[in-house]
Amino acid sequence: MKIDWIAKLRYFLQTMAFCLAISAVQYAFQPDKPYEIPLVYSLCIGFFTWFFIDFGRHLLASDSAIGWPTGIKGILLPLFGILGSYLLGSLVADSWFGWSSWNGQGKVQMSTSLLITALAGISATYYFYTHSKGNYLEAQVSEVRRQASEAKLKLLETQLEPHMLFNTLANLRVLIGTDPARAQDMLDRIVAYLRATLAASRASSHPLALEFERLHDYLELMAVRMGPRLHYTLDLPADLAQQAVPTLLLQPLVENSIKHGLEPKLQGGDITVRALREGGMLVLQVSDTGVGFDTQAPESDGFGLAQVLERMATAYDGHGRVERNSTPGQGTTVLLHLPLAT
Repeated sequence: MKIDWIAKLRYFLQTMAFCLAISAVQYAFQPDKPYEIPLVYSLCIGFFTWFFIDFGRHLLASDSAIGWPTGIKGILLPLFGILGSYLLGSLVADSWFGWSSWNGQGKVQMSTSLLITALAGISATYYFYTHSKGNYLEAQVSEVRRQASEAKLKLLETQLEPHMLFNTLANLRVLIGTDPARAQDMLDRIVAYLRATLAASRASSHPLALEFERLHDYLELMAVRMGPRLHYTLDLPADLAQQAVPTLLLQPLVENSIKHGLEPKLQGGDITVRALREGGMLVLQVSDTGVGFDTQAPESDGFGLAQVLERMATAYDGHGRVERNSTPGQGTTVLLHLPLAT
């Protein structure tokens, strides 16, 4: 039986605060008597109520979801707990003052005290029960949201991988007719790349180091087709290598740089992928020296960037942002600002 002692302490302090409120109300109705009397009785009865009910529920078969007995046991536990707490708490308070309230109390006063204890105990029990159930439901909602986000990321990834594969196979088809040797080299690299991709695709996220490894494999694959027209630099600081990011997050941006930036340029150009830390954010930069474009011109962001935007919104719940800058004839830079994992 695993007990959450932090929760136990929280419930105990809340019970004691509740007892202080009850003693203050009792004193307000009987200001002629010392405040110490209702205070001691209220704290003693409240302590045993908390102890019997909060620990007693672990001795009974409880609903694992909310930690509370089901059926008739869930009703009898607070009833017997309150009655036993009233008897034992009153005896302890009597010994504190050195008298016996059972001899001196009238039936009306005794009935009133027991009624106050019952109402207070039932109210406190109901509060703790609903609080536990609320925590459970909140945890369930969070888990469902997490699973939905993971499923959405997986769906987006399954859309992204065929897109990349079809583009690569189209390039391979061209090479088969023009340069069979390079086509063979490219085919070998496709097989190696897909094997690594399949092994990594079983998770919705992975360390940034693995993301850069897959980018290296992909760029080597593209270098077979483009030859000396493609140069690239991958810059990953060691202290950021283990930061978790969604799989295939950067590849669509690199594909865009090649397809829309370097391929239309006769001499090709450079691609730089860099990770850096800015305050509490992880910044991932993908830049190229391609043809660029006019950022003021109305145009679609294309499949790749749209995928990145949607995957960031899903994975980071709106806490990430994308910045894109481009100058015609000079190239394009895309910056992803992501929360650093703690």
